[in-house]
Amino acid sequence: MTSTGIRLHAPAPGWSIAADVVVVGSGVAGLTAALRCEAAGLTTVVVTKARLDDGSTRWAQGGIAVALGEGDTPEQHLEDTLVAGAGLCDEDAVRILVTEGPDAVRRLISTGAHFDTDDEGGIQLTREGGHHRRRIVHAGGDATGAEVSRALVEAAHARGVRTIENALVLDLLTDAEGRTAGVTLHVMGEGQHDGVGAVHAPAVVLATGGMGQVFAATTNPSVSTGDGVALALRAGAEVSDLEFVQFHPTVLFLGADAEGQQPLVSEAVRGEGAHLVDADGVRFMVGQHELAELAPRDIVAKGIMRRMQERDAEHMYLDARHFGADMWEHRFPTILAACRANGIDPVTEPIPIAPAAHYASGGVRTDARGRTTVPGLYACGEVACTGVHGANRLASNSLLEGLVYAERIAADIAAAHADDGLHARVPVPVPDPDKPAHPLLAPEARFAIQRIMTEGAGVLRSRESLARAADQLQRLHSEARDALDENGKTAEPGVDTWEATNLLCVARVLVAAALLREETRGCHWREDRAERDDARWRRHIVVRINPDRSLAVHTTDTADFPPTRPTRTSP
Repeated sequence: MTSTGIRLHAPAPGWSIAADVVVVGSGVAGLTAALRCEAAGLTTVVVTKARLDDGSTRWAQGGIAVALGEGDTPEQHLEDTLVAGAGLCDEDAVRILVTEGPDAVRRLISTGAHFDTDDEGGIQLTREGGHHRRRIVHAGGDATGAEVSRALVEAAHARGVRTIENALVLDLLTDAEGRTAGVTLHVMGEGQHDGVGAVHAPAVVLATGGMGQVFAATTNPSVSTGDGVALALRAGAEVSDLEFVQFHPTVLFLGADAEGQQPLVSEAVRGEGAHLVDADGVRFMVGQHELAELAPRDIVAKGIMRRMQERDAEHMYLDARHFGADMWEHRFPTILAACRANGIDPVTEPIPIAPAAHYASGGVRTDARGRTTVPGLYACGEVACTGVHGANRLASNSLLEGLVYAERIAADIAAAHADDGLHARVPVPVPDPDKPAHPLLAPEARFAIQRIMTEGAGVLRSRESLARAADQLQRLHSEARDALDENGKTAEPGVDTWEATNLLCVARVLVAAALLREETRGCHWREDRAERDDARWRRHIVVRINPDRSLAVHTTDTADFPPTRPTRTSP
């Protein structure tokens, strides 16, 4: 791995602290990794962009997919995951997920998470799209993420995990040997420190969540601006499969001009028997797939979009009036409240829905222990590409992946400390490179990026739309670069300019990969290449950033990832 030497334009760190591990992100993946590292005796610092409980995890409605039900097995869970992944899942990674998942959920319960139970006191299981069995554990009906977040945050407080809240991570620090030496970050007014600082640590865990804010309409919170992927790219890490952005089929339609985070109508609503219908009440998914409304998300999203095109409509409907008021109030109270807050009563009328950006199946490429191609840098959760999701995430596998792979990362870091004595080493970061820092975009560029991505790289893609998006993004990139190169001027450093710059970084990579993949597979839908092409495209697209800020894009030879080639061999 060769460092790019690229960093964000930012003031020099004015303070620093040292730790064994710094975890960036406080969702299920980040806090699980931090708690396990602390339990192993490692000094751990958690850096999070907002409050500890403000990430994507708390918005997860459906639940956690895990083979706990009678007659269900990890092999059946594996098979459903492989089918949803459309030929690009890493089977070994999926096997780790489904076999280690049950015990990981049990440990989550022992940490303090409370899941809904049946009349006999056993864990209540429901079903979601792509699953052939009821294997989704949930809490508070449709508030699973909120309960998981609550339990992990309380555990972190109880165990005294050091946290820095309201802090945007900026760049990775490395030592003279190219190994991870910590991160720089900016605390936004309400944290424990002021301004730009650094956490020096020989291990960094990226658990920063997704990048849904790269699109105009998304289910992701406002903090999901792709910061972890952008940081990893600037540090020289490889990312993969970024073209596979899952658009959730059923997001509450708030109008064609609605922007930002949109209310999600969980997969579990269809799992309990809700129907997708058009304005005439026709169930258009029947006959399109054996599971109808419970087909994998990419198939349902495509079905909705096709029907919208056929009817020249802005949205379709989800009809669950047959649930009755009692079921809505007890099984889906969060969704019921969100609908009513927007003038829709699902007890008496169908819910207007349309697809919106939801989950990134690709991300920073890792191995089975969460190690990236940069020594000492790990990634887990939505920011990572472990190979579990392939071309399309199976419903409710995300929280499970965060649990399982965070635990594996903590075990690997603990082993490294025990084997190499890294706990005694205080990393010494090399000075910032002499070359100019990465130019920053003006804050308003964020909205331009979102418009470009929604129009050119949304649910419906084509070579023409993607090429247009690539040109428009390159123009934004070139204008900022040329201004810096010619007169040293760049936008004023700050959270809004750093976020806009990160969004442009991940947008350029996503579009480059989507343009290269000339087929339709999973949640990547090319109108001009409507068929899946296993002979040419059952492989991964891997991207790095060159020192001159251009993109280095290549495909793997097979559907298998090459090794990340860490500098040490773990047991």
